[in-house]
Amino acid sequence: MGATATAAAADARRYDRVLLKISGEALMGPQGYGLHPPTVARIAAEVKSVHELGVEICMVIGGGNIFRGLSGSAQGMERTTADYMGMLATVMNALALQSALEELGIHTRVISAIPMDQVCEPYIRRRAVRHLEKKRVCIFAAGTGNPYFTTDTAATLRASEMHCQAIFKGTKVDGVYDSDPKLNPDAQRYARITYDEVLQRHLGVMDASAIALARDNDLPIIVFSLDEPGGFRGILAGEGTFTIVHG
Repeated sequence: MGATATAAAADARRYDRVLLKISGEALMGPQGYGLHPPTVARIAAEVKSVHELGVEICMVIGGGNIFRGLSGSAQGMERTTADYMGMLATVMNALALQSALEELGIHTRVISAIPMDQVCEPYIRRRAVRHLEKKRVCIFAAGTGNPYFTTDTAATLRASEMHCQAIFKGTKVDGVYDSDPKLNPDAQRYARITYDEVLQRHLGVMDASAIALARDNDLPIIVFSLDEPGGFRGILAGEGTFTIVHG
């Protein structure tokens, strides 16, 4: 591990409250759609391993494995309706992960930006903070509750409101590369990169609104592979491969 990577690892060890952002596609495993229970259980186990370190965890999950608002809009559906359908998909994913976490003995709350009291709590910032202080995992669902905003933006917003020290974005690759590593075997991974460099180079870490909000709130984004067993816990122990996006 080089000096830059060592410094990045030292940063990672300081986090006591973090937000984990994962895509809905991460829950579908080898299937082409929907929920794959063994994959959901594996991700829950990853979260539990970090929770056992005493880290306070909140989460935002996308809904692309069930319905993606933007693609629905592209196929002729009215954008606002499509986005609300996508928000409901994130609630389904959140409930699935809550069930998997509670099977492991982790107290979990699903908190929705769209009130649906029969299945989850409405979003009240102070109550959510209190859940985290009691070491409950909070899964924020339904995005921001507004159309035209992605779950990336919702993740950055909730992380800022919860005073998280970092956003951990679990992806299919172990960091941010200068080109697609699946297509280019010579792609170079960044150990550290600034928000402005991500925006200028169109690197696709998160959408531009989410990156700008993270930059404005000095909120680092740690990009790592969710497919790597123990990867989430390893970063918090100062190990593993990842990229830190910072100011």
